[in-house]
Amino acid sequence: MCTVGCNIRDRLTVPDPDQPGSGPETIIDRPGHDTTVAAGPQFQVTGFTRDADRIDTIYFETAGGISNFSPFVGGGDSVRFGLPLTTLGQSGQTITVRIFGTDHLGNRVDTAIRQIMVQ
Repeated sequence: MCTVGCNIRDRLTVPDPDQPGSGPETIIDRPGHDTTVAAGPQFQVTGFTRDADRIDTIYFETAGGISNFSPFVGGGDSVRFGLPLTTLGQSGQTITVRIFGTDHLGNRVDTAIRQIMVQ
């Protein structure tokens, strides 16, 4: 029995948004991690998408809540966003927010995700 190995190992790499052709990076900075909020007033999710090749569109997906958002046509190499999530009457719900961007070259990388549990 013969086993053949590979001399070169695949390495996990993270795209650099400052490198042309790599695709946009999306960061959710508020909340900084999954969180629990009280039902009542709106809860604001904020962050930014950046890419050296200029942002084309930012897409927002929500599941488990009643707030929906249309894609945002970007411009420039960094775009800040704020999403007002409705939490009134949502006690016991978990709202999952997914955000990703595409650049003018059509590239896309990972989706930023947060779960907001409403008490």
